[in-house]
Amino acid sequence: MIKKTLLAFTLIAAISLLAVAWYFSTVILHLSVYDCNPEHYVFCGDPSTQGIAFEEVSFTSEDGFTLPGWYMASSSHDEAILLVHGRGANRTEGMRYAKPLIAAGYNVLAFDMRHPRQDPAIISTMGYFEQKDVVAALNYLENDKHITRIGLMGFSMGATTGIIVMAKDARVRVGVFSGGYANSMDVLADQARNSYGLPRYPLLPIVEQLFAWRGNVNVAQTHAENYIGQISPRPVYIMHGTADETVDFSHGQRLYSAAQQPKQFWQAQGGRHTRLWQHDTIKAETSVVKFFTDNL
Repeated sequence: MIKKTLLAFTLIAAISLLAVAWYFSTVILHLSVYDCNPEHYVFCGDPSTQGIAFEEVSFTSEDGFTLPGWYMASSSHDEAILLVHGRGANRTEGMRYAKPLIAAGYNVLAFDMRHPRQDPAIISTMGYFEQKDVVAALNYLENDKHITRIGLMGFSMGATTGIIVMAKDARVRVGVFSGGYANSMDVLADQARNSYGLPRYPLLPIVEQLFAWRGNVNVAQTHAENYIGQISPRPVYIMHGTADETVDFSHGQRLYSAAQQPKQFWQAQGGRHTRLWQHDTIKAETSVVKFFTDNL
């Protein structure tokens, strides 16, 4: 009787664990569609709301997704900055930096990576398939706009994705990365602990396997700290707030530690997740523009 009870308890616990892991893998893969949050992204309209002239553009990823964007021309014929948004966000996320970059003479491309707002069947893969979207944007700049010198600024998942693409694609000459995660599974474990009080083990390894299987994802290829050291001698600028509750500040430290020279780190005391522009607008704008100007 005791053995049967223990067996039943073990079976129920295993099924419950699998069900919870399935739920969390679903949360990772399937994003909700949110409106732009002005408190976070500040500028929620198209570039004309800032007095910026722009062109509606689109291009196609290697695996067939049409990606819309805004191309904002400046005085430069051959230099551009690519703005890469984070998980759940869209092209408006980087628009806080567009105006000062254009004023400094850079063309700017802000675009939407794949997202359920384009098609409900689209899944999110923590930067794995999204790398194809960034490559498609680089192809557009090179082939359609004849840009030969490209810098990239990424936010959160866009930072992580940008780091990995930059390590593989020498067309990105300079990288600025705000609030990126060093390891996708570590940041998910942090969020499970902080939001739900759940320990990493035994749940997260099962979530990881389900995420990899259901999304056809190579999870190891979503860990930016495995790639950032390969970028040198091209320069990188890591920006991370010490009050980041979405991607812990330790991820910024890990990325900076793994990067090789030349590198720069803004440890924004009290800065929140990808909101360093709101935290210190002058430093955010001037340091980013200067980094591109000095290095691109």
